[in-house]
Amino acid sequence: MNGWTLKDQWVLITGASSGIGAASAKAFAREGARLLLGARRIERLKAVAEECVNLGSPQAEYNFLDVSKTESVNKFVEWSKGFTEKLGVLLNNAGGAKGLDTVAEGKDEDWEFMLQTNVLGILRMCRACIPMLVKNPGSLIINIGSIAGRTAYEGGSVYCAAKAGELQITRALRLELCGTGVRVCTVDPGFAETEFSLVRFNWDKERAAKVYEGMIPLTAEDIADAILYVASRPAHVCIDELVIKPTDQAALHKIHRRK
Repeated sequence: MNGWTLKDQWVLITGASSGIGAASAKAFAREGARLLLGARRIERLKAVAEECVNLGSPQAEYNFLDVSKTESVNKFVEWSKGFTEKLGVLLNNAGGAKGLDTVAEGKDEDWEFMLQTNVLGILRMCRACIPMLVKNPGSLIINIGSIAGRTAYEGGSVYCAAKAGELQITRALRLELCGTGVRVCTVDPGFAETEFSLVRFNWDKERAAKVYEGMIPLTAEDIADAILYVASRPAHVCIDELVIKPTDQAALHKIHRRK
């Protein structure tokens, strides 16, 4: 017997103001989940929360969250406890890449951004939320990784290292939480057209668009659909790792582009 439903479960999503985070919030809202949404862009976050209520979420709360700061993470989680002591899902989505510099040309601020958000941010959120997850057997930690965590590429040394770190954190958590009923998963997308490339290239729209030129990339909604699939499995089923790529991308460097 399943016994697991997303309806009325509390789902905490980081980086929920746009892209995969916002699409996931809406997907969970349609299932009747209650939402705790965090991001740095409050006005956009407010709009997402309002849309989630319109889509069917009984409750969509939001607050400022910067996962690169321990104080911000702890403050957000304490705020969350004002609504619930139990979490159904922790979706660690906040992250991103900066630049495509080689190691020889890399910038400290870019390296620090990628490691702080993609690695330390996940660690901070998990540390703060695990006490709320273990109270709810069947609950999930879903970390957003990348195929970059599985294959290196030129100019991606630190981002690849950060996502490889996410993958190993996920695997370690799976071992550490065995027996608690908490499930742990990584969802690793290939090319998905969100704000990812805009952030990477400092909002250079022309350069960002070239990444997906001639191909059909994944959308944020495609990834959200995969996340919802993982989260809606019966409590005894754990999808440890899910890799999802567009059909036009057979591997990180193997992409079919139409002329």
